[in-house]
Amino acid sequence: MSAETRSSSPAPWRAAEAARLYLITAARPDLDDFLQAAVRGGVDLVQLRDKELADGALLDALAVAREATRRLGVPLVVNDRPDLAVIAEADGVHVGQDDLPVAEARRFGVRVGLSTHSAREVDRADADYIGVGPVYATPTKEGRPAVGLDLVRHAAAGARLPWFAIGGIDRTNVDAVVTAGAKRIAVVRAIGDASDPSDAAAELRAALDA
Repeated sequence: MSAETRSSSPAPWRAAEAARLYLITAARPDLDDFLQAAVRGGVDLVQLRDKELADGALLDALAVAREATRRLGVPLVVNDRPDLAVIAEADGVHVGQDDLPVAEARRFGVRVGLSTHSAREVDRADADYIGVGPVYATPTKEGRPAVGLDLVRHAAAGARLPWFAIGGIDRTNVDAVVTAGAKRIAVVRAIGDASDPSDAAAELRAALDA
């Protein structure tokens, strides 16, 4: 599929921009069942993020995720690899501040999300959406200090782009994040480590929809 063709099919990305509960997950043996449960609970955007896998294994996981997300009607984003996003026919790619620049990622013909960690990065971001955080300390971002709720408030007051609060958000603190102004959140462990991913997602979604 050419970059031109990919860019001219905006419907999945409109769904991504409207998403409220963004699940970031590594590859796992039960990936299809896990995604089905999470989406049933209210997840409406999925990112596959697995920095440990070789490209072949990552493409295998992406094939599972792509089939599942298409069947479930939610967009799929790939972490950090626009080349694999194109091969897997994903709907977008997510990059960090130290990864491939947004402009370069867009040359692959994919939509691009960007992690932001400061008010300056939020204000200057030129992406299709941004992640704002980490709000709380999280092992997913080792060495990255938590930014706290002040950055959530800053984004709520004037971010130009669709944005998701991210980082250590779970059922114990999601209400505080929402009160600070977040209308969208991204989570990893809050759903990925839950004994019942559907219930965990539903609880987070209820907080967002309250």
